Amino acid sequence: MTDFSDALSISTSGMRAQATRLRHVSENIANADTPGYRRKTVSFGETMQSTARSGGTIGTIRVGPMRLDPSPLTSIHDPANPLADAAGNYDGSNVDLLMEIADAREAQRSYEANLKMFDQIRQMGQGLLDLLRN
Repeated sequence: MTDFSDALSISTSGMRAQATRLRHVSENIANADTPGYRRKTVSFGETMQSTARSGGTIGTIRVGPMRLDPSPLTSIHDPANPLADAAGNYDGSNVDLLMEIADAREAQRSYEANLKMFDQIRQMGQGLLDLLRN
């Protein structure tokens, strides 16, 4: 059963990572019109964990630190805005809604793939237990 729990750990870590990614994408979309807002990005890494019974290792997904996108902010010309400088310009955000929607769709599909894997592992474990009972 250790292999089943290891596979469940891998799948769960993938779902957790994609949920974090989706949270940052949602924040970016919500703040797309906020002056001076910088797009948040997150990176993923692999963490090796030793398993208790088999003595082997499994790789799980680790969410890296949140980073702000260094791309330049858009300059918006609106002399009536209280944030405008003497030339009538102020900094907008660097959020590209098309990019955020694409990232959200990719995160959603990755989450669903991990969820399907989780469900398949659960069904296999249940099938094994049913066989052992008979």
